[in-house]
Amino acid sequence: MAEKSKLDLTIMGKLLGFSKPYFFVFAAAIILMIFYAFLGPVRPLIFKELIDTYISGDGTVLSDRGATFQGVIDTFSNPITVSDQLWAWTVFILVILVIESVMQFFLYYLTYLLGHSIIKDIRIKLFAHFNSFNLKYFDTTPNGKVVTRLVSDIEAIAEVFSTGLITMLGDIIRLLMVIYFMFSVSWELSLIALVPIPLLLIATRIFARAMKKAFQKERWQVNKLNTFVQEHLSGMFIVQLFNRQKIESKKFDGINKNHRQAHVDAIWANAIFFPIVELFSALSIAGIIIWGMMQMQYETDDIVMATGTILSFIMWVFMLYRPIRQLADRFNILQRGMVRAERVLEILEREEHIDDEGTKTDVDFDQDLKFENVWFAYNDEDWVLKGIDFTAGAGQSIALVGTTGAGKSTITNLLTRFYEYQKGKIKIGTESIRDIELDTLRKNIAIVLQEVFLFSDTILFNITLGDESIKEEDVIAAAKKVGAHEFIMKLPGGYNYNVGERGGVLSVGQKQLISFIRAYVYDPKILILDEATASVDSESEEMIQNATKELQKGRTSIVVAHRLSTIINSTEILVIDDGKILERGSHGELIKLKGHYKKLYDLNFA
Repeated sequence: MAEKSKLDLTIMGKLLGFSKPYFFVFAAAIILMIFYAFLGPVRPLIFKELIDTYISGDGTVLSDRGATFQGVIDTFSNPITVSDQLWAWTVFILVILVIESVMQFFLYYLTYLLGHSIIKDIRIKLFAHFNSFNLKYFDTTPNGKVVTRLVSDIEAIAEVFSTGLITMLGDIIRLLMVIYFMFSVSWELSLIALVPIPLLLIATRIFARAMKKAFQKERWQVNKLNTFVQEHLSGMFIVQLFNRQKIESKKFDGINKNHRQAHVDAIWANAIFFPIVELFSALSIAGIIIWGMMQMQYETDDIVMATGTILSFIMWVFMLYRPIRQLADRFNILQRGMVRAERVLEILEREEHIDDEGTKTDVDFDQDLKFENVWFAYNDEDWVLKGIDFTAGAGQSIALVGTTGAGKSTITNLLTRFYEYQKGKIKIGTESIRDIELDTLRKNIAIVLQEVFLFSDTILFNITLGDESIKEEDVIAAAKKVGAHEFIMKLPGGYNYNVGERGGVLSVGQKQLISFIRAYVYDPKILILDEATASVDSESEEMIQNATKELQKGRTSIVVAHRLSTIINSTEILVIDDGKILERGSHGELIKLKGHYKKLYDLNFA
């Protein structure tokens, strides 16, 4: 348990580190909370003085029993009658209430400003951190989980600052002030009022443990729910195509029930705890009233004094137990925030990104591209590539062919350093790609994939990706080169046409042409075409073939293809199988070998 508390303190310390840029806001909120926590407990003391001083007064003389706040009364124009004194006190109480309200407003504003400023910084940092991760992390992590970390988990961290930590501090200060005033008035009544507190502390401890478990379970179920929804919305085509609507709905129903139960468990703990707090509060008030009745019975000369004291103690008891009840709420918020903060911080501390230790930026990419005995495995030594060795001369076209899963796309992913190879070397001229700065390497490589991803934005944005150095006239010129200008201009708004989520309003061929324009305007030295024509119709294929020829001019290119008609004119063709190069040569040479390539070719044109 001590180790767990230490962990919580460590997490809190890390969260507080994010508040450094907002030190003055944080400090102002703390100071304001201290004053605000002090004002509340003063009011019962004022009411006690009013009752003790004026209830049985004769209307002309100030009773000596009001000595505690005599200095305050003297500031009100030396009133003479009891009525004047009461008016002075009333104004004084109203002033305190107005000050409390103003302070509460600024306190609310500052704490929420602090909380949401901090999560803005954390969210930016977390998103940038995700952007630096290698693709292996996203291969094994559901998108729903990533979205949960970026959205709902971080929102819970905001509550730690806005309604958790600072407000808890104010509640604790208010508790201490209430106890101080209670003992300053009557230690006997104070002890009576505080008798249930030890039992309440035990109940609070049990409640805290239950809530921690409930929130961890809730977070797990939220992850499952988000992941399921995200995957099935993305794969709705498959769900409907294979008539899986009812089956998937039943699965969702089960996940949703578990999600609901996790929340119910947390509510159940609350439902037990809050009545317990009310019960203890009622017991304290009952004890005070019984003591007051005894005082009135045996000390009849001091009934008014007892009345003022009892009333003030009843008000203090409400102030005492309300913060305790609110402390439980704050503790819920804090626990929820700590559970989610632990998950967010775990991501921020993960080292899943590609090592970017390369420093060279003046590399000439118009040189030979070499793979020298390259070995790669996604996991341990389960090798996907086994000794890949080839050279692509500057301006040459190298084609990779083979069955699905042979390792063709993996070769291109290593060149762009989406994954890191374990053995061998990949070079541009004499420079290892690991010695080249990652931004420089990727700026000189463009990839056109079979599955084109488009953002829910305009065609212009999807080509430039927000790069302001690429002008619209450059985009139009590139579109004309690859043969896409005509179809773009037929769309409403032309280059400013919004393509919808993932480019859903465009055909596969149209999306492919946009990806060719994107590659063209970035003017890469090395071009990778990964199954670029595998999913398009014959008419679109002809356009894409023309775009491919235009794009390959003067560039070193690696072409991954199933359709062998697209790579017949390649400088060299590599036949890949089980992570190895089985055959290599030109189309004519490989046909004469009558080996693996010849079989693939015959199947392709059967």
